Parts: sequence; C-alpha cells; structure tokens
Amino acid sequence: MKITREIKTAILVIAAILLFIWGYSFLKGRNLFTDYKTFYVEYKSVEGLGTSAPVTLNGMVVGKVSSISINENTGLLLVEMQLNTDFPISKSSIASIYEPGFIGGKQIAIIPNFEDKDLAVDGQKLQGGIKMGLTDKVGDQLAPLQEKLEKLLGSTEKLISGLNNVLDPEGQKDLKLTVDELGKTIEQFHKLSLNVNNLLETNKTQINGVVSNFSTISRNFSKISDSLNKADLGKTARNLNATLSRVDGIMSGLESGKGSMGKLLNDEAFYQNIKNSTKELELLLQDIRLYPTRYVNISIFGKKNKPYTGPVIDSVSNDIK
Repeated sequence: MKITREIKTAILVIAAILLFIWGYSFLKGRNLFTDYKTFYVEYKSVEGLGTSAPVTLNGMVVGKVSSISINENTGLLLVEMQLNTDFPISKSSIASIYEPGFIGGKQIAIIPNFEDKDLAVDGQKLQGGIKMGLTDKVGDQLAPLQEKLEKLLGSTEKLISGLNNVLDPEGQKDLKLTVDELGKTIEQFHKLSLNVNNLLETNKTQINGVVSNFSTISRNFSKISDSLNKADLGKTARNLNATLSRVDGIMSGLESGKGSMGKLLNDEAFYQNIKNSTKELELLLQDIRLYPTRYVNISIFGKKNKPYTGPVIDSVSNDIK
C-alpha cells in the first residue's frame, strides 16, 4: 500500500500539533504523561507568587502553581497547585507561601500534619499560610534602624547648621588663633622633651648611682627583715604580754590594799603614824643639835647636869627647838 503525500502531510501536521501542546504544557509546568493531583488554596495576598512557582515538600519540589485567580465577590486569591507525589497529604496540611532567598522568588511549601490520618483527595482545598521571608525579616530589622538613621541625620543637620553659625568670619579667626597657639604649645613641649632627654643623658651616672643605692638599701632591708623573722618576735611579744599581766596584777594588789605597800598606799592611819613618827624624829634631831649636852654629858670636874627643858621655837629659822 502506497502512502500518499496528503497522508504524510496530515501525519506531520498532527505530530506538530501534539508537540506544540506538549511543549505548551511543559512550559506551564505540567507533563502530559504524568498523573498530577490538583489542590487549591485561598490567600488574601499571594505576596508576589506567580504561576509555575515551585511547590515543595520538606524542601523537595513536588509540583508547581498552575494558575492564580481572584474571586470577584470576596476578593480572595485562589491558587491552583498540581502535585506529582505519592506522599500522603492530610486535609489539615498547610500550604504556606515563603521566600527561599533574595533571588528565587516566592514559593509554596506544603507543611503536612502527620497526626491527621484523613488524607486530602484530588481537588481538595488546603489551608493557606504565609511565612515571613528573609527579605521581610531584613525589612523589619531595617525599619527601626532607618528611623534611628533619620533621627541621626536630622541631628547631624542641626549640628552642621550650628557649626555654620559658629564658624562665621570672627569664629574662623578665633579658631585659627587657637590652632596657632596649639602649634606653639606643641613646639614648647617638644623643646621641653629635648631638655629632659639632655638632662637624663647628663646625669646618667648619678641616676645609675641612685638606682644602685636603692638596690643596696633594698637588699639591706631584706636582711633586716630576715633577722627580725629569725628573732622570733612572736615569742618576745608573748613574754612581754606575760610581764605586763604580772605588772597589772601587782598594780591591782596595790590598789586593793594587799601587802605592805598596798596598806601604805591605802591605810590613812598608817600614813598618819608614819607622819607623826617622822615629826617626832625631826624634833629629836633638832633638840640633839641645839642641846647635845643633854644626851652626851662629859664632866671632868663633876659638874651637874642642867635640868631638861622642852624645845622652843627658833625665831631665826622658824624651826622647833
């Protein structure tokens, strides 16, 4: 059987049409030879999500977004997803829009609920969610920083305005004089530094001698410290403490009238007896000095002794005779 040219042309046209349909479906993210499951999700905002955006499950791409339409009555956006996976997806699973990076654009991540055993069927509507992406997080972090930066720029502008007001021709003149004086001060400090260096260089020998003497004094002090350490100052202090304790006991005995010294210090009658005895002894010595013959009588010719008379007051010395 001979195939005519018309039949060949028809076969070629049909193959081209089928190839076009397959290519168009492939570009839309759907393979004609693969069995897909269709799920729907409603969002108030898709946050820039587009068709053919990947749909991932635990980070693995399992499908794509096939279409996005808006409900004219509610204003909600209906997203159609076509998934190519045998993984069991429950009805309570969440389809969350997220941003994997700065360049990748928005995607949908299926977050399954393993506790729910009721599986979603083809054409099921899943719960929607939106996960804050990296750009949104950076934006939230940059918002307070932007506000602070604006305040800082305002303060800087005020500062610059104040400086412009201060740095008028008169202020510029004063500032120049201040800089000149500062330069002179630095020059004087440089000269002073040179003088100090010259002084140190000139008296280097004396400084070395002072340092050597200080080192010798330090060694001597170390030897004295060792000697004091070996002298057992603790034992000396304990002996001194014991001696002071005994002295304190003696003083307590004297104050309480114990012993002869204590009675002498505290007995008024004893004191008066000593005083009277001393007075009588004084009178006796005075009488012996004035009338020695009463006590030592040497008579060659047998002269009689004079009768004893008591001592009288000496008008010259005001003493008792």
